Amino acid sequence: MSSNLQMKILAKETAIYGVSSIVGKFLNWMLVPLYTYVLQQQSDYGIVTNLYAWTALLLVLLTYGMETGFFRFANKEGENAQTVYSTSLITLFTTSLLFGLVCVIWQAPLAGALGYPNHSEFVALLGVTVAIDAFASIPFAYLRYKKRPLQFAALKLLFVFLNIALNLFFLVLCPKIQGWAIISSWYNPDYGVGYVFVANILATAMQTLCLLPAVWEGVRRNHALPTHDSRRLFSWNLLKQMLRYSLPLLVLGVCGIMNQTLDRILFPFFYDGADAQAQLGIYGACFKVAMVMMMFTQAFRYAYEPFVFAKHKDRESVAAYADAMKYYIIFSYMILLGMIFYLDLLKFIIAPSYWEGLKVVPVVLWTYIFQGVYFNLSFWYKLTDKTQWGAYFSILGVLITFALQAIFVPRMGYMASAASSTVCYLVIMLLSYFVGRKHLEIPYDLRRIGIYTLLVVILLAGYYALAYFLPVNEWIKMGVGTILFIVYCVIFYRLDGKTLIKKN
Repeated sequence: MSSNLQMKILAKETAIYGVSSIVGKFLNWMLVPLYTYVLQQQSDYGIVTNLYAWTALLLVLLTYGMETGFFRFANKEGENAQTVYSTSLITLFTTSLLFGLVCVIWQAPLAGALGYPNHSEFVALLGVTVAIDAFASIPFAYLRYKKRPLQFAALKLLFVFLNIALNLFFLVLCPKIQGWAIISSWYNPDYGVGYVFVANILATAMQTLCLLPAVWEGVRRNHALPTHDSRRLFSWNLLKQMLRYSLPLLVLGVCGIMNQTLDRILFPFFYDGADAQAQLGIYGACFKVAMVMMMFTQAFRYAYEPFVFAKHKDRESVAAYADAMKYYIIFSYMILLGMIFYLDLLKFIIAPSYWEGLKVVPVVLWTYIFQGVYFNLSFWYKLTDKTQWGAYFSILGVLITFALQAIFVPRMGYMASAASSTVCYLVIMLLSYFVGRKHLEIPYDLRRIGIYTLLVVILLAGYYALAYFLPVNEWIKMGVGTILFIVYCVIFYRLDGKTLIKKN
């Protein structure tokens, strides 16, 4: 298959996955104004920010690299994809069940250790939610493997709509109708932020129930085998191979998610002020403003991962990998410029009491770009089965993040939290590129990427210079930003846009 056709398929699947990722994340994104406007205090949103950071870390621990391991072994010669799926499914079900039970039984001491002794039920709710999500990761991976992006997108959107509806019900509708007997019998108006977690677990449970057909498809016996033969249902030998491949990815995943969430996990410990939860709430809300970049990166990842593993045997595919990197960077820069130039409009997503933290948004956007580039680069060690390199890079990233936060958060607050993540991903991105050249040579178009990077730096420098040296209002700034954005788009069209259109 030609590189042009591969790019067309990749673009199509990225667009479909984007329905669940971009549209879904956007709708979920709109919960941010709900939380910042409805929750009583900034510290309440600080609780949400902190606990969801822990949740993200725990989810990686509970999946322990099995999602990527599934793609690797399902596409490996000599392996039965159905057996790979059912083995992965049964394994994650077992570990997720055990984790959920631990969180429920020992919720009180766990809550005390996290700093929420008065709300141990938060730990139980989030623990069970994470357990369900971890189990569901394999059925979702199966849908991607089977090239069912529409079903994948529908189920992801189902969760989003349910979560939004339940949040609106608990936080907006119930306070207005709490006088009704059917509501007053169970609704507690003082529970506030707790209903955020209740809505999450209910939506997650409903989504997983809808995944049961995919689960059943994975556990049914191969018709070619006798009914008593379960070798195709679960294989210990296969599991050992998958764990051997995936465990380095666990270290990679844990360190990677720590690089993404450590700023929100550690902030209360490093920040010297008494208003740590309130400052974390401000940072968390402004962090969410930059999520558009993450939405794009995630949509790309959903399509790119199975694409890479399915095409890795084709030597001509390295050209497609190089093209994918170039266009990812081009469109990432486009999102970066758009968000910075129109930040004066985007700020209304959050309540005015949070606006003081908007200065972190450009920093977070660069973090997401470096993170996405690093993800693209990471496939050299996944395709060559040298996953230990991913672990090395991620461990280094964690050390950088931890050190920078420990040194600068007490002095600079949440700006140091944001900057530490940016520096972390910049360093490991560069290391992955230079080390990867020795193991899997991919002809990245560094010249063209460098041109776009220089262009973005020049446009941003001009924009900030105008805002700093001239007394202009927000509308003039956005007008200038619009002109600069058009300049970028025109240059992109002349350099690569026409070629991309012809390819597709």
